[in-house]
Amino acid sequence: MHDPLPSEGLTARWRCLNTDRPRTGPDSASLVSRILTARGLTDPQAIEHYLSVSLRDLPDAALLPAGEQAAGRLVEAVRNHERIVIYGDYDVDGITATATLYHAIKTADPDANVLPYVPHRLSEGYGLNVEAIAELATAHNADLIISVDCGITGFDAAQEAARHGCDLIITDHHNPPAAGEPLPPALAIVHPGLPDSAYPYPHLCGAGVAFKLAWLFALRWCGSERVSEPFRKFLTECLALTALGTIADVVPLTGENRILAYHGLRMMRHTRFTGLNALIHAAGLDDEARIDTVAVGFRLAPRLNACGRMGHARDAVHLLTQVTDLQEAARIAVELNRLNDDRRNTEQHILEQARAMAIEHGMTSDHNRIIVLAHEDWHRGVVGIVCSRLVDEFHRPTILLQKEDGIYSGSARSIPGYSIHAGLCAVDEHLDRYGGHDMAAGVAVKPEQFDSFVQAITAHANANLEPDALCAEVEIDCEAMIHELDLATVQSILDLGPFGQENPRPVIALRDLVLYSPPKRMGANGKHLSLTVRPAGTMTSAAGRSGSAAGPRLLRMVGWGWGHAAERLAQGSTLAAAAVTVSLNHWQGNTTVQGEIQDLALE
Repeated sequence: MHDPLPSEGLTARWRCLNTDRPRTGPDSASLVSRILTARGLTDPQAIEHYLSVSLRDLPDAALLPAGEQAAGRLVEAVRNHERIVIYGDYDVDGITATATLYHAIKTADPDANVLPYVPHRLSEGYGLNVEAIAELATAHNADLIISVDCGITGFDAAQEAARHGCDLIITDHHNPPAAGEPLPPALAIVHPGLPDSAYPYPHLCGAGVAFKLAWLFALRWCGSERVSEPFRKFLTECLALTALGTIADVVPLTGENRILAYHGLRMMRHTRFTGLNALIHAAGLDDEARIDTVAVGFRLAPRLNACGRMGHARDAVHLLTQVTDLQEAARIAVELNRLNDDRRNTEQHILEQARAMAIEHGMTSDHNRIIVLAHEDWHRGVVGIVCSRLVDEFHRPTILLQKEDGIYSGSARSIPGYSIHAGLCAVDEHLDRYGGHDMAAGVAVKPEQFDSFVQAITAHANANLEPDALCAEVEIDCEAMIHELDLATVQSILDLGPFGQENPRPVIALRDLVLYSPPKRMGANGKHLSLTVRPAGTMTSAAGRSGSAAGPRLLRMVGWGWGHAAERLAQGSTLAAAAVTVSLNHWQGNTTVQGEIQDLALE
């Protein structure tokens, strides 16, 4: 028997998935094997399948509900030179989905009559709206409208399209209407998660659905089981757009999504899309040998999202669809940088205000298991990000609303174990409109209903969330010893990615560590922390730093946002355990192993 790991650290409860202690000897399991075991992968065939990440394992696109019908109608529209409108959404998923179908159509016919359209976040709001459909059908003479990343609850908009004699194809991935409620009367609804769907993977994002429809369209256009060389090249390069939407939309990076993201990330360094190349340059990623999920989530996606939040997403759509001039692409990408800077400043202001309001109103206590706030001065395009920040800080569902034109509207974010969409469904008598999925939603409330809505959703959250669910938890894959963290092993761990929702970076626990040198604060205002540690009971020198083939005896660990903990640590003090993820740090031609602190347990 051996002592268990600490049950909690400085910031969270700890739960270890694989409690086997690391052992030495010829029969000992490797660190990578222990991680795979923690994730339920023990069968050799299942492990081989997981590690192969092959495009051949993508489900047949023809299994998508109404996919063949939608592809056939799109082929007909292009061949007949009909006016086609792609109706997108203003987030990264909607923008990349729009670009995917646009380029698919232009691959078939460069002269195709196709118009990308994306609503304004503030003046039009999310999803298909009746006024826009009417204008597209009349002023723009649309014969066929295809929605991407929206439309599954757009019943009235679908009726409006039919009234004008305009065919409507809906492609979406958000939660469909509740059981018993009708679907929109569209020509075709392409949605992997419909109740009667035979599609084996319901977790595609909007860009993923658009990619599979583009694949079906290519097959129909080519009239064979194999696509032409131009379409093969397009579908391969288009994976970069699909990966961007998939990662940014925080859908599970499992199964098909993991395959799409894996291959799409590899295509981002070799894309022919002028706008995407300009975005990569503006984000300072030119020198990155490989773009990963962190670069997408923290550098590329925020710039595209900022366009929809602080301006009009049509500029981002234009960048990824119609722009071919390098100077124009660079100009738009620089503007996205500026908008992203504005977004960050606005976000920080709202976050500080919302945090103070939540604490003042008692919404961070166990008695109120959801945060619901509204303020007239908040920027509606930014409240969704602030929701996510408050969820991270207080680990509870959060709804933030802004009052404009006589209505409160905004965003909701949630935590595992509580479907915010189900919560809104349960109290929809207090709502003007809403839509979304389990972890995120958009919502609008009339002012006279606001107080009753807060009471109702709070009661629902209190009834469906146990107090323990409000505590942050670090899920540890397994324990390890510092000497196991050699370059080859860490690279093998990184090869288990791409990492994201439901496939997080492996977290390993290192026991009994001694600070080799004084802790250092780094970054602006000393926000971050740098530690160098060694195993207790060993003596070593700087020559034992991480980066050797034999494995390190010293390990540098960084804690993003952990600068405040420096005062609690001192050279020579002992950590009971550290929960870390691992990465490779490339600096001045050297590559070393680095631990990234998730939590610390003190002696």
